[in-house]
Amino acid sequence: MTRREKFFLVLIVILMAVVGALSLQKFPSPEDSETTAAAPAEAAQYTCGMHPFVIQDEPGTCPICGMNLTPLKSVGGAAKTAQAGGERKIKYWVAPMDPTYIRDEPGKSPMGMDLVPVYEDEAPGGSVIRIDPVTQQNMGVRTAEAVRRDLKRTVRTVGLVGYEEPRQFSINAKIGGWIETLHVNETGQFIKKGQPLLSIYSPELVAAQEEYLLALNNKSRLEKSPFPEIAEGAERLLESSRKRLNYWDISNRQIERLRKTGEVKKSMTLYAPYDGIVTLKMANEGQRIQAGMELFRISDISNVWIYADIYEYELPWVKVGQEARVELPYGGEPIRGKIDQIYPYLEAKTRTVKARIVLDNPEYTLKPDMYVNVLIDAQTVKDVLAIPSEAVMDTGESSTVFVALGDGKFEPRQIRTGLRGEKGYIQVEEGLLPGEWVVTSAQFMLDSESQLREAISKMMEPKQPAPAAHEGHEGESLDDLFGEEAGGKGDEKLDDLFR
Repeated sequence: MTRREKFFLVLIVILMAVVGALSLQKFPSPEDSETTAAAPAEAAQYTCGMHPFVIQDEPGTCPICGMNLTPLKSVGGAAKTAQAGGERKIKYWVAPMDPTYIRDEPGKSPMGMDLVPVYEDEAPGGSVIRIDPVTQQNMGVRTAEAVRRDLKRTVRTVGLVGYEEPRQFSINAKIGGWIETLHVNETGQFIKKGQPLLSIYSPELVAAQEEYLLALNNKSRLEKSPFPEIAEGAERLLESSRKRLNYWDISNRQIERLRKTGEVKKSMTLYAPYDGIVTLKMANEGQRIQAGMELFRISDISNVWIYADIYEYELPWVKVGQEARVELPYGGEPIRGKIDQIYPYLEAKTRTVKARIVLDNPEYTLKPDMYVNVLIDAQTVKDVLAIPSEAVMDTGESSTVFVALGDGKFEPRQIRTGLRGEKGYIQVEEGLLPGEWVVTSAQFMLDSESQLREAISKMMEPKQPAPAAHEGHEGESLDDLFGEEAGGKGDEKLDDLFR
């Protein structure tokens, strides 16, 4: 076939398509004219309850299961009836780009767009469904009203008793030597400030005592010197030797005894500088110790910290300063305290945030590392729109409720939820108006019905006519369409068209 023959063949095909389209538009068939004149506004159709894709124009039985076909209710029938009966009533106004942003009067959306009216006989997307009263009763449909109320919550969680960090102390050796006597030799032992811990022998301590006695004798001899500078020097030397003993944790009482007796002791006693319990003991009698070695760790548990685990969804309810009640695992009266700190990071393993509660523990009832129950009385949220939490269908990406419109009609609507309170109520931030009724049971069946009606409605929509073959190319030649001058590939594209 030559190029000219291909050109005329394409031209004939295009002309036949145009003539056919014009004849269909201008000359309807007699059957179509009679049907248009005689048929009602909307023809009845029938479907199978078990196989909704089976749709027929007349009653009968399902060819698959043999059940009697039931009339198919048109989704848009209610809207058409309302339009024919008179003026339609606006139910609310909704943002075009955010279906959860609704208002009871016209205005602007957060994006600056005009709100769109939604009428009582329709819903966005045409997804209103109608269920007869008998079916509603069989499904167990119950509703509840969206009202403004106060939401409160008591956060119940688990806490771990810990030490008060500022009251943990480490006792180190500041001089090398040997432990001759260990006065505190048990972990968990209660000690008081000033109680003897151990007796240490150290050659440096012995030399320091002798230096102190020499400085004391030197001061006694030179204090009556006619030269004030010499007396002051002797005084400074005595004070320096005394501070040296103090820096090694030798008590003033031992230094005073040394001054009175003038006798150098082989071993000196180290005393506890804090109250608490021994949580770590690294010293043993007869052990050689070096400067800087940790000997004991002492913790004061007259005050303790409770670390309460707060889950992420409960964080909006917990604030610093709130009252908390701590219940002991073996019963008894709860101990009351306040939240002192909410840590600014999340525990990776438990996915919780630690809330710290400070408690007095004078009788040592709370033991470190003990598990307790913590109840935090969260602050009440005043005057918020709330509905029962069972009315919300949460898919992870959106939250949906079914709004009861009356006369057996239900509208699926997206909402944005907030805090979850006690007694099964959840805050609605956007998507509902006060006084509207939502379905609290059987909404999953309503959701299935809504999606089924929407799918059937899309199946029944008339298809849009395909655009004419020559649309958008008016005034162009076939050479322009197939690009004869673009590398000489026009013949190849004609071949691809008829291949």
